[in-house]
This record gives sequence, C-alpha cells and structure tokens, in this order.
Amino acid sequence: MYLQHLSLTDFRSYEQVELLLEPGITVLIGANGFGKTNLVEAVGYLSTLNSHRVSSDGPLLRFGSERAIIRARLVRGQQAVSIEVEINASRANRARINRANPVRARDVLGICRSVLFAPEDLSLVKGDPGNRRRFLDELLVTLLPRHAATRSDYERVLKQRNALLKSARSQHFSRSGVSAANETTLDVWDQQMASAGAALLAARLELIERLRPHLAAAYRQLTDGSKELSAQYRSTLEDNLSDDGNTAEDSGTEAPQPRAVGGLAGLSIEELTLKYVQSFAASRRRELERGLSLVGPHRDELELVLGCAPARGYASHGETWSVALSLRLASYYVLLEDAQVEGNAPILILDDVFAELDVQRRRKLASIVAGAEQVLVTAAVDADIPAELSGAQIRVIPGGVVVDEG
Repeated sequence: MYLQHLSLTDFRSYEQVELLLEPGITVLIGANGFGKTNLVEAVGYLSTLNSHRVSSDGPLLRFGSERAIIRARLVRGQQAVSIEVEINASRANRARINRANPVRARDVLGICRSVLFAPEDLSLVKGDPGNRRRFLDELLVTLLPRHAATRSDYERVLKQRNALLKSARSQHFSRSGVSAANETTLDVWDQQMASAGAALLAARLELIERLRPHLAAAYRQLTDGSKELSAQYRSTLEDNLSDDGNTAEDSGTEAPQPRAVGGLAGLSIEELTLKYVQSFAASRRRELERGLSLVGPHRDELELVLGCAPARGYASHGETWSVALSLRLASYYVLLEDAQVEGNAPILILDDVFAELDVQRRRKLASIVAGAEQVLVTAAVDADIPAELSGAQIRVIPGGVVVDEG
C-alpha cells in the first residue's frame, strides 16, 4: 500500500496543503518549525486516530479553527480508496470513505496502515507504563480494527466504576463496610469491567505472542547481537494474591503491582472474566479506601528486558534508542506478516529520527527499511539522510511544499 495524495485543511500550521507522492522513498526536507512533522503526523493519525506528539485532538486544529480535515488517497494493489477524517473542536469527529455519507471516525481504522518512528519513541522505553500500554493498543487496533470497540468499552466501564468508587469513598466509607446499595451497584460494574477487561487482556496477550519473536529479531538487526531483547506482559490480575495465598489487603500491601503473566496465557475470555470478578472482590476494600480501580488492564505493564535487566533504567542512551526502534520495527513486521493481500504493506514513516542516531544505527536502520513499499522520511538537512534512503525529495516551506526537481 502507498499514499498517493494527502490533503490537509486547517491542520496544525497548514491552512491548505496538497502533497502528491509515489511508491518508494520520499524525503521531506525543511527547517525545524516549517511543518514537515505536521505532514507525517496527519498520515499517522489516519492509522490510529491519535497523534504521536499530543494526547488530545485540540492542538491538531489550526489556531482559531473549529475543525481540521485530513484527506488521503491510498493505493492497495490495483485498487484505490479515498478516506477523509474531520477533526472537530466541539463535536464528535467523523469520516468519509470514498466520498460516501459520513460515518464514525473509527470506521476508517485499518484502511491506512502505517508505522511511525519518531524521537518521542524514547518514552516507550524510558517513560511510564501508560506509554507502552498505548503502544500495544494502537498496534492492536491497526492490526484488528474491531478492537477499537474493545478498548473503548473498557475505558467507558472503567470511568463509570471509578466514579462509583470515588463516590462511595466521599460518603465516608469506613473499614466497617459500605452501604448495601453501593455494594449491589459495585457488583454490577465489577461484572461489566471483568468482561471488558478480559476481552482487552486476551487481545493484548495474543498480540504479545505475535510481537515477541519479531522484537528479538529487530534488535539483533540493529545491534551487534551481544544482548537479547525480550518482552513480557505483567498483569495486576496475577498479583492479587501474595505467595502465601493471602490477599494483598491481609498482607498490608497497599495496591497490587503487575506480575509477569504465568497462568493467564491460553485462558479463554470467559476464564479471564471469572478471574477478574474474583480479583475485584478481593481488592474491594482497598479500592474503596483509595477511590479508584486498582486491578485491570489499565494498570498492566509491558516490561522490556535487555539481557538480564529491565531496559527502563538500565539501558544506555544508545541501547534505549535501539530498543525503541526495535518496537517499531517489530510492529512493521507483524503488520507485514498480516498483509495477506498483495500491496497491503504498511507505510513506514521516519520523522527526524536519523538526526538522533549515530552513524552505525543510521546505516542499519536505513538498510532495513529501504525496501519497504513506501517510506516517508523527514529531516532538517540533507546530511541527516543516509545514502541508502536516497529518493524523491520535497522541500517543506512555511505553509506549503515544493517538489525538488533535482
């Protein structure tokens, strides 16, 4: 698959811009602040409905605008498809596919598949667990768009359950108990959150199994192979009971910490649902005292292990970059493996990455990605682009682009 045409209206710094592209390598050259990252950010947004730079949609709208529009024409094999996403300031986002009637924005998920490398990826290794959970969930939705609903359902139930726990706490909950009405309502929300959490957990565990071998292979490709990179999913569901069989409440633990998945792998959604119900019951007193949900996928962790130590806190700066790049490369390999239809390979986007890498990592990454169907690269200066990624060049100027005829 490749992006043939990108059109932006009131997106970030652009009032209007049109970008025509071909398969292969395209380099977007422009000084910092001219808007080259805004262009590739828009492509990434079509894939995940999220920005890799900000956590909300507000900054994506050009200052003073009420909406931004991203339009794209994608070619997959012998077929072309047009998609449009309208990002709104005061109402729900919406989309169009092949200029048909408006649909929900998430209905376009899965049409534009891309993998975006950026300096912000260092947070996947050095940042808090939320960054790694987001990485998993965005890849999951790109791979299987139906899981956008899985993720949304869980977030909705979590919000409602947390509101109930907070309300019960504000009603002067004491260790003597909680009102019968709140107990009954919590039982209902426990069941709903158990079902939604089990579906999300099962999907993540399956994804980890697909991702793990590609992650190890990608790290070997990028380094001298002296260390192995592995990943393990750590779940709060596994840590509700202490080793002696007592609950964390009995042993004085304030809140369960994620533990490496052991007995969860291979369990059905129904079995995971039952485990969550049991875990919520065991954790109820602590949750009422804290006024929030302490067990669930929202508190789980994807632990990256380099050699024998966690990459977070132990990896050097160069190793941290290699781990972050490996996560993105592994995503690309998973999507490539899933591309059953010829021409459905994901678009690779490298946003100002090469300026951050040493010469050796530049060359290795460039040689790996050079053969992709379409590669979009941004850089401030020509010297940042490895020779392996020579291709068409587009100059990014304030408010627009100029094709480099040379």
